[in-house]
Amino acid sequence: MDKLERKIPPVAVFIVLVVIINRVSNEVTSLTVPLPLEVFVFLVCFVLSGFVGVAGVYEFHRKNTTIHPVKVEDASTVVDSGIFSYTRNPMYLALFLLLFGFAYWHQNLLAIMCAFTFIPYMNRFQIIPEERALEKLFGDKYRQYKQRVRRWI
Repeated sequence: MDKLERKIPPVAVFIVLVVIINRVSNEVTSLTVPLPLEVFVFLVCFVLSGFVGVAGVYEFHRKNTTIHPVKVEDASTVVDSGIFSYTRNPMYLALFLLLFGFAYWHQNLLAIMCAFTFIPYMNRFQIIPEERALEKLFGDKYRQYKQRVRRWI
């Protein structure tokens, strides 16, 4: 399983899950339930996702470091300002918010559970390997950052 570490771009994982959520919602209709405010929840997730994701990309560009999730070794600094003072992974959080909003909009419990599979997958195959690489690159500075700021929220 180590061969999957940092190999599949997070956006590809997101796209696969969007397809799965859509398929599950259409095929497993027995788990479709009326959830309140489905459009409102989707719109809130959509707006929050945009804000969090753009804020993360902005901070990376402002600090002139790479945003490429597969090439962490190219990072030039620990970004701990802006949105990164609240979450260590704003772009992944943004993708999860979109997945959750999309699944909730479908009003299907299995679809919502599928959205939540994004978190353990990203933790195991993307975030933990990234953290190892960043600790190797930046040492105590990154370890101190990890102590101050939570992984997701």
